[in-house]
Amino acid sequence: MGENKTGKDFGRKRQSHIYITGLSGARPAVPIDMLELERRAGQAMSKEAFAYIACGAGAERTTSRNREAFDRLRIVPRMLRDVSVRDTSIELFGRRLDSPFLLAPIGVQEMAHEDADLATARAAASEGVPMIFSNQASVHMERCAHVMGGAPRWFQLYWSKSDELVASLVKRAEACGCEAIVVTLDTTMLGWRIQDLDLAYLPFLRGKGIAQYATDPVFRDLLRQATEVTSPGEAAAKPKINLSTLKVLVEQLQNFPDDWATKLTTGEPMAAVQQFINIYSRPSLTWEDLAFLREQTSLPIILKGIQHVDDARLAVEHGLDGIVVSNHGGRQVDGAIGSFDALPEIARAVGDDLTILFDSGIRTGADALKALAMGADAVCIGRPYIYGLALAGEQGVREVIQNFKADFDLTLGLSGYASISELSPEALVEVR
Repeated sequence: MGENKTGKDFGRKRQSHIYITGLSGARPAVPIDMLELERRAGQAMSKEAFAYIACGAGAERTTSRNREAFDRLRIVPRMLRDVSVRDTSIELFGRRLDSPFLLAPIGVQEMAHEDADLATARAAASEGVPMIFSNQASVHMERCAHVMGGAPRWFQLYWSKSDELVASLVKRAEACGCEAIVVTLDTTMLGWRIQDLDLAYLPFLRGKGIAQYATDPVFRDLLRQATEVTSPGEAAAKPKINLSTLKVLVEQLQNFPDDWATKLTTGEPMAAVQQFINIYSRPSLTWEDLAFLREQTSLPIILKGIQHVDDARLAVEHGLDGIVVSNHGGRQVDGAIGSFDALPEIARAVGDDLTILFDSGIRTGADALKALAMGADAVCIGRPYIYGLALAGEQGVREVIQNFKADFDLTLGLSGYASISELSPEALVEVR
């Protein structure tokens, strides 16, 4: 077997570590099999937490199609090629990365583990994988950036009804070292998520996942100025006061950053939840509004949620830097196209004009290889790293990342390719 002189050799190193430490009885901190990882995480998390992370919209047909789409294209391995040195690195917006993976933005990570975003940030930094900070984080971006040092991070933006708040969040992201802004387009309203609805549970109503807002000066000003805050169209809907609602009030107080005396005297924690609900997203957002965002930042702007080729072309026309081909992991529109099914046409249409990232359904190194072969420049890992977080905190996230890197590296080499640049649609064959 050839000697890997310049490549990272993620696959063989990870395999060797597992097998050698296994001689003394050690086992990986989290299951390597993704189905078992999900099953075990479901046992470790509360039913409300697991439903929020794992569920899709409606009958979850889009979630299923995200996985099924990968099976329609198969890898055709090539033989007798020198793959002793494999280059799994990519370049994104001037930053050289040793693997094609990023951590997708996932909110309310405190539902998986008490260390929440901080554990994920440390793991991402240690593995050299960019973390996309969630707009709905449990830990605010400045604190996460601090523990990451100079490691790469991006910021996900949900476009609020307040443009002033949008500008403030973007400026904060720039100030704490984020290298790109990822605008999530497909969640201007919450999808019809049956599992959450059956449990009558939305974490934001308990003050979870609003750390970016509670620490933002513009949001705090809006909070103080608010004289009447009610949910749009739901002014008459109020919970009954009982033991359950009292417990929710305690959660709201616990999740707000001020000292207890201030929280109890001002009532801002409860008001913050209502204010967040009122302004967190803007269904009226259009392509013309993107000019405002460009005025606020010189960072690359990436649009997340693109599924239609015409929207990809519009992204080029409006001067955007990149897109994420994504359907939010099937969480928004039931019965929608699988994200991988949308990728090829989009890549053919705009691949020379935009940086293309891919998410929704990535579970193995083979999935990543297929996405890269079909035109993606990088792929985002989503639910799996949260499952790792739930089972083993920072170490769990690290091992999930390591496993993806190793699996991809071995799949790349065993398929006959020494670098990502060699991949193309010809590496795959369609099977119907």
